[in-house]
Amino acid sequence: MNGSRAPLPRTLVVRLDSAGDVLLAGPAVRAAAAGSSYTALLCGPQGADAGRLLPGVDDVLVYDAPWVGLDPAPVTREATRQVIDTVAARGFDRALVLVSYHQSPLPTALLLKLAGVGWTAADSEDYPGGLLDLRHHRRPHRHEAAAALDLARACGFDLPPGDDGALRVTTPPDTSALTGHEPYVVVHPGAAVPARAWSPVRARRAVAALARAGHRVVVTGGPRERALTELVAGRHGLDLGGATDLRRLAGVLAGARAAVVGNTGPGHLAAAVGTPVACLFAPVVPAERWGPYGVRHVLLGDQRERCADSRARTCPLPGHPCLDGVGDAEVLAAVAELTDPAADRAGRRPDPESALPHPPTGRAPGTERGATV
Repeated sequence: MNGSRAPLPRTLVVRLDSAGDVLLAGPAVRAAAAGSSYTALLCGPQGADAGRLLPGVDDVLVYDAPWVGLDPAPVTREATRQVIDTVAARGFDRALVLVSYHQSPLPTALLLKLAGVGWTAADSEDYPGGLLDLRHHRRPHRHEAAAALDLARACGFDLPPGDDGALRVTTPPDTSALTGHEPYVVVHPGAAVPARAWSPVRARRAVAALARAGHRVVVTGGPRERALTELVAGRHGLDLGGATDLRRLAGVLAGARAAVVGNTGPGHLAAAVGTPVACLFAPVVPAERWGPYGVRHVLLGDQRERCADSRARTCPLPGHPCLDGVGDAEVLAAVAELTDPAADRAGRRPDPESALPHPPTGRAPGTERGATV
């Protein structure tokens, strides 16, 4: 025996949802990359730009899966064959399919088997038959980012030394030409799901209150949100609606003292660049799974409102009470807490799992089909 080690695998990580979901997959991706010779990410169109920002990703493959998203793609033989051929051409040794607690990984696992991927793992409560080589059970009440990292560890991957497991992106650009050089707070009023955002009028009042309290406010939004950001910024904020792609938005957020944002992708992007988050969190999904991760934050919003855990996309209650009921005093107090210099000196990145039991050491991938951890 020559004592040489087996070559590192070529690994595919799958996360087919939105930009925020892909950002939450970042720690798991870095763990996979640390133990792989080549790491690609398969994601949907809404998550591709976020995937390109993740450290450790060698390539981003895009597939608009018909079982994912608010406006799913149609099921076609052409698209199915294309994704199978694309994955097959890269010769992956193993794959990790990352899904949320309410999703099934099995449609993806079937495509990966047809593409010839030799070993596939996922969290699954459904019986996988021959589709999964490692069927992993998610621990109760686990944050999405921590649950994804748990799966990576169960596959024999782990974070490299010195990696604290927080959300991260590659170094963002300097965007001071957009924002100016004076300190500022970001308000991001939009969200893909209306139930998770302030009403525009309520967001406008918050910007005015922050400005009166002495904060310089920068209002951000995508190209389709220009009318929203113009209204919300009014005469009190700097309107950057439509002025940033995701990478430049990362730069704007990295330069902010704090971000006021809903449970949406830019909130996770703020966490990934280490900016404290005042998170307007509608309880339609649980904050323990989707709240800001690995960064100082304050949750704003009534988590016991009647819509809790409903996964409603549009608020079912008159007046959107869980978020529009948040007063200006609460917003100002949250921003004051997050921008306090003494707290900032204590460190912008708390241990992401400081309040969570550390996951057990996972066993290395085996050959037992349908094995359970």
